[in-house]
Amino acid sequence: MTNFENLDKAIFPGVGPYGIPEIEPVTEYPSGDFIPMNYAKSEKHPEGKNVHCFVDDYQFIRYWNNPDTYIPKLRQFRSVCAPDFSTYIDMPAAMQIYNHYRKHWLAAYWQFHGMTVYPTISWSTPDSYSWCFDGEPKGGIVAVSSVGTQNSTESKRLFLRGYEEMIKRLSPPWVIFYGKVPEECDWNIICVKPHQDSIAERRRVKREEEGQAVGPA
Repeated sequence: MTNFENLDKAIFPGVGPYGIPEIEPVTEYPSGDFIPMNYAKSEKHPEGKNVHCFVDDYQFIRYWNNPDTYIPKLRQFRSVCAPDFSTYIDMPAAMQIYNHYRKHWLAAYWQFHGMTVYPTISWSTPDSYSWCFDGEPKGGIVAVSSVGTQNSTESKRLFLRGYEEMIKRLSPPWVIFYGKVPEECDWNIICVKPHQDSIAERRRVKREEEGQAVGPA
């Protein structure tokens, strides 16, 4: 097999017209904090944390380009979410499907290497429903992001319609949710705080502790 698009490493059984690799459901409720994928390599205490990919694609493309390099580190975490390769509505359909395939190939590869992998679900327009749920497991916990989808009436409408379709097709017991949670989605949600908010909170606590240690002049 030619060393091309990771086909030399694995070819997984595919579903749907595009042969999307199938991934297994995860029903275990995630414990511990979530950190973005671009902080995974430097994380000193991975055993108590989970990793999400709700960052710009360039921040995690290396995990696709060199998947074996990062397996040892990722296996140290409690869980990882499947990579959120973009499926923007203004992208050509072929690029969206390619990104959906890459997401599932990496998720299946990580599961093959013993990781707990939560499916990350994404969609664009209703036309994408014919393939964007291929390979996704039913009845397990899933992850989604609303970032960039709540800025206009139309983008919010498309997000909510896809979210409703996801619930109908996959029946997830819980949804790991990154970004603003619309009122229509506020059910069985596991909220993931932006990493910068956690950093700011730790800095605030540290300043307060240092102030208490110094005491009044």
